[in-house]
Amino acid sequence: MSSDGPQAKPDHLIVTAISAKDGVSTIERWQLASPFQTSSEAGISGVSLAQLGQAGNASYAVIPPHFEGGLHNAPAVQYVAFLAGEAIITVPETGQSVRIKGGKDGLIIAADTVDVSRKGHDTRYPSEEETVAVVIPVADGKVPEHVVVDAEAGADEDPIE
Repeated sequence: MSSDGPQAKPDHLIVTAISAKDGVSTIERWQLASPFQTSSEAGISGVSLAQLGQAGNASYAVIPPHFEGGLHNAPAVQYVAFLAGEAIITVPETGQSVRIKGGKDGLIIAADTVDVSRKGHDTRYPSEEETVAVVIPVADGKVPEHVVVDAEAGADEDPIE
C-alpha cells in the first residue's frame, strides 16, 4: 500500500480495482465510501455488511481451466466476485499485474470501460480447475464512490508468470 496516499479504514471494504487514467488501464486498491454496517435483520443480525449499490443484470460464470480472456475492456462498470479458481489480470501498457484467488478476497471492480481506456486489460485463468465468478454490473454504470488507497497496486510485485 502506498504510504503517501490516504490510509484505509478497517471499517470500509477495500477492493482491487481495474480502472483507467489518461486513457490507460491501471490496477489500484479502492476503499469504498460506504462503511460496513451491522445488520439487525433476522437471520443475519450482528453480521457486518458493506453496501455495493444497485446492481444490474448479474450473471454466474464458469470459466474453463487455462482460459485466456485476452486483451479487453470491461463491458460495463461491474463487480466480479471470484468464488473459486484464480485470475491473473495484467495491464500491458503499465506492466501492472495482480493475481486474484477465489474466495473471501476475490472481489474486484472492473471499471476500465472503452470510454475511459484505449486498450483495457488482459485476463487469464491459469488454474487446473474451473474458475467460478459472479459478475455484477453497477445499475447506473457509474463508478462507486471511493478513495484510492494504493494507486500502483501490482506494480511493486514480481512479474506473474
